[in-house]
Amino acid sequence: MDSEFLAEKERFVSRLKKHGMKATHQRMAVHEAMFALGHASADMVCEYLISRGGPAVTTASVYNILGELSSIGVYRRRFSSNNKMYFDVTTSPHLHLYDKENHMFKDVFDDELLEMIESRLRRRRFRGYSVDSVDIQLVCHPTRN
Repeated sequence: MDSEFLAEKERFVSRLKKHGMKATHQRMAVHEAMFALGHASADMVCEYLISRGGPAVTTASVYNILGELSSIGVYRRRFSSNNKMYFDVTTSPHLHLYDKENHMFKDVFDDELLEMIESRLRRRRFRGYSVDSVDIQLVCHPTRN
């Protein structure tokens, strides 16, 4: 195991404790899978666990674990055009490219673009609404090059 994952594992266990949750084998396995995958659905996490000989965890349990971990801010939810919920390990502000053909997400870090958009939105008012955050997903398809 590399040192980056070991440090992440310690942060993860600490975060669970902070929210009164235990670091069960299933939660640890799901988090290890998510750390390796970056963006994943419950099905993808299950496939990863099976391929690595990890603990047997049902898709429903994986989905519940991902849901509870996203509710405490460990992951962010991503929605796709194939009606699946995906989860993202990167919770800091960033953009996404969403490949609508392969149903894959790719992180795009462009602080200048995000600041430009957020600056514009700070000056913009939406009657009856207050903007909490910006979540930009650029829908695309792969080029053949």
